[in-house]
Amino acid sequence: MSVDASELRYVGFWLRVVATLIDTVLLVIATAPLNYLVYGTLFSAGGPFNVRAEFLISWLLPAAGTVGFWVWAQATPGKMAIHARIVDARTGANPTVSQYVIRYLGYFVSIVPLFLGVLWVAFDPRKQAWHDKLAGTVVVQPKVVQPAQVVFK
Repeated sequence: MSVDASELRYVGFWLRVVATLIDTVLLVIATAPLNYLVYGTLFSAGGPFNVRAEFLISWLLPAAGTVGFWVWAQATPGKMAIHARIVDARTGANPTVSQYVIRYLGYFVSIVPLFLGVLWVAFDPRKQAWHDKLAGTVVVQPKVVQPAQVVFK
């Protein structure tokens, strides 16, 4: 789906916070049953430590799920909820899988220095966080979001 760049706007800090909160809740819902199976609690900190399970549940599954959603829909469920998607910063086209992987790994670069790379969205003219800059992506949404249409019969 090609959209004229003049019909898009960069998604700012607070909308991205909302999308992240939605994604975090969904991630907890997805991983809590696995944690319960392995540790007997909903969170991994409560039981005996299992390195392989911890890596799978807390690192590999979230990474695969996030990058998988990006490849499939250019967005996670949180971004879908706010009608946002990730595009290549230069062309506006779908990013490559390698851009998505770099973007995901770039989250660590954005978060480690006191979330400065994430807060950068609030000050950047293109609303890019550091992970977006590293991957060459931007998060956009239509300037006019159409309300959901309800059809009554």
